Amino acid sequence: MTEHTFLSWDQAPLFYRAWLPQGAPTRALLLFHRGHEHSGRWQETVDALGLSDVAIFAWDQRGHGKSPGERGHAPSLAAVIKDAECFARHLVATHGISLQQTAILASSVGAVIAAAWVHDYGPPVCGMVLAAPAFRVKLYVPFAVPFLRLKQKLMGPGIVKSYVKSRMLTHDPAGAAAYDADPLIFRQIAVNLLLDLHDTGTRLVADAGAIRTPTLLLAAGTDWVVQLSAQRTFFERLGAAIKQFDVFRGFFHSLFAEKERSRVVERSRAFLLECFARPTCDKELLHADKGSYTRTELDLLRAPGSARWAIGRQFLKTFGRLAGGIQLGWQTGFDSGVMLDYIYENEPRGITPLGKLIDYFYLNAIGWRGIRVRRQNLQRMLRSTMQMLHRDGRAMRILDIASGPGRYVLEALHESPNIPATVILRDYQQPNLDSAKKLADQLQLRDVTTIQGDAFDRDSLAATTPRPTIAIVSGLYELFPENEPVLRSLRGIADAIEPGGYLLYTCQPWHPQVEFIARTLTNREGKPWIMRRRTQAEMDALVRAAGFEKVEQEIDEWGIFTVSLARRISA
Repeated sequence: MTEHTFLSWDQAPLFYRAWLPQGAPTRALLLFHRGHEHSGRWQETVDALGLSDVAIFAWDQRGHGKSPGERGHAPSLAAVIKDAECFARHLVATHGISLQQTAILASSVGAVIAAAWVHDYGPPVCGMVLAAPAFRVKLYVPFAVPFLRLKQKLMGPGIVKSYVKSRMLTHDPAGAAAYDADPLIFRQIAVNLLLDLHDTGTRLVADAGAIRTPTLLLAAGTDWVVQLSAQRTFFERLGAAIKQFDVFRGFFHSLFAEKERSRVVERSRAFLLECFARPTCDKELLHADKGSYTRTELDLLRAPGSARWAIGRQFLKTFGRLAGGIQLGWQTGFDSGVMLDYIYENEPRGITPLGKLIDYFYLNAIGWRGIRVRRQNLQRMLRSTMQMLHRDGRAMRILDIASGPGRYVLEALHESPNIPATVILRDYQQPNLDSAKKLADQLQLRDVTTIQGDAFDRDSLAATTPRPTIAIVSGLYELFPENEPVLRSLRGIADAIEPGGYLLYTCQPWHPQVEFIARTLTNREGKPWIMRRRTQAEMDALVRAAGFEKVEQEIDEWGIFTVSLARRISA
């Protein structure tokens, strides 16, 4: 075993252990530890697995083990999930592993983090073993979650002491004694992380159908820490074609530290070897629009809804019109570029104070909050990509294939006056381009060209001159359920862009209000705004098929909208 560190997204030096085979590794296993614990607790399991030709890596989550940070604290669980993404990308770059030949073994809270990483970031891993995942923690105190939310709101950050004793984790006296004696184990967790764990577990159970990674779920039959029922529901909804669920009757929560843990290890080992022997393939993902969990969801949304949605729609068409944003939505479509600009401005307007109040709640709907975070992430990623190309001495030629008014691109350029750049803004609506030209003039940006064009016309995209070094497609593909035009558009971008150039693209892998939107709101064509969500794995597969490789991703704390950066890798 060797010890290492990697720099995460905020430059935090996180610790990890590695068990490396002789020669360059062709297969890898990532280990995610339990809450309160650390990577060193995996040593016995690594020895027992006997995977001598597999590179095995185990990291200490921030605030755990030898990683820095206050014990049990993190900015959010989303930050920890992003740490997992950074860890994997570090291993690819440093140790030469392939994610397609990488599997996951995770326990308890670590299993939730691993499942969320697979759901939110879509890594093309070949399989995962989730041991006693903490989708729902047994808190025992009535109304504990609402009380903690209120406490956090009124009193700010705080910690919760764990009630879990070693004797509740394992029947093995020696294992319990080792747990109690381990100086790197602690018993507190930040309130915000406990609440985030609850919310993330709820989201994953609700949207488990979006996960298609081969999965073995191991459950403890006598678990004092987490709910077995939530694990069963997750498994039943899981979208993986290859999935297995084993309950170890009489076992306590810490399966890999139990008295008969050899049974757990052998079961895990057999499944992992099956995953390594089965190569991952994007073909099924490329055709997810023809038959998948999200396609089934789309078909259900197209069917008539219940009367309660008619009541909500009627409210929005009557009292809702007092609100400036809702009135604008009925006029231009709730998915229009004009609406997007209104959401970015985030200034409640309306007829009468009641209308302004309704608009306040409208603008603060979770989807619109996510849109504003998406914009921030897109601008931040665009600026960092511009700076990277500028440092490398490369020309800055930006193409946005469906720009709308182009606000986020033009503002990013305005904020980077020392980086010379030319911009081509394409859109199918001339009024949007007129608004973009007006904004460019206001910001005194001279090298901006506007072109009316179809974002799905491969030939016209390929003919873009000069060849861009950065291409952007934001908020477009989410509006179209079929994959063929999306892939055609991506290939047009790939034809146009310089080798080694970059693509920024967005995705909507999850949305808590997708049915509300479909039943009550209309799109820019005046039809019901019905969306087919693409999982991140599906979107990334389309990007790979067009000749790009994803190198970075941002996602909001609710897991709704992503912004990704990919590099053109083939001609």
